[in-house]
Amino acid sequence: MHASLRTALIVAAVSSIATLRPHVAEAQAQQAAPMPNFPAVGQAAPDFTATATDSTGKNIPVSLSSLHGKVVVLAFYPLDRSRGCTAELTKFRDEYASFFGDGVVVLPTSIDTLQSHASWAKDAHFPFAMIADPKGEVANKYASQSAEGKPFRRTVFVIGKDGKVAYVDGRFGALSQDAYDKLGAEIKKAKSN
Repeated sequence: MHASLRTALIVAAVSSIATLRPHVAEAQAQQAAPMPNFPAVGQAAPDFTATATDSTGKNIPVSLSSLHGKVVVLAFYPLDRSRGCTAELTKFRDEYASFFGDGVVVLPTSIDTLQSHASWAKDAHFPFAMIADPKGEVANKYASQSAEGKPFRRTVFVIGKDGKVAYVDGRFGALSQDAYDKLGAEIKKAKSN
């Protein structure tokens, strides 16, 4: 290989590595970033008031304080009808009676509109109401928001009958049976307390 061509290739390779280095560092920093400051287990769950809708399109006012005495599963998810979200909410639907049962209120929550929720709930036959949180007001109280205007983090909270956080999964694995098994055990524990 001609010396000047070899030198040009080496310079191009070094330049490419230098250009990639900031991107690699950024990706590593994101992976090492600490988890958000979620409400802690044992802490009073932040109260909220929001509007939910069900498969009939009926808008339902919801406040956490009005659900005192029930176990609440507050499940933040990124977007209606996306792959992981469909897997998660379909699993909730398919195992609703055995997984949640009496005394448990399930509140899936995303930035999507009430109309989007109602359409999806009707098509998928969801047996639970879904909270529309387009401004991220509820998600913000639970440190489950992403960057402004972006979908929420997939987080699940179990709130006990006493209104305190009983369980937090800040990286809920919608495609992982282990995540559902752990959530089911925590719901069962919260129901017995």
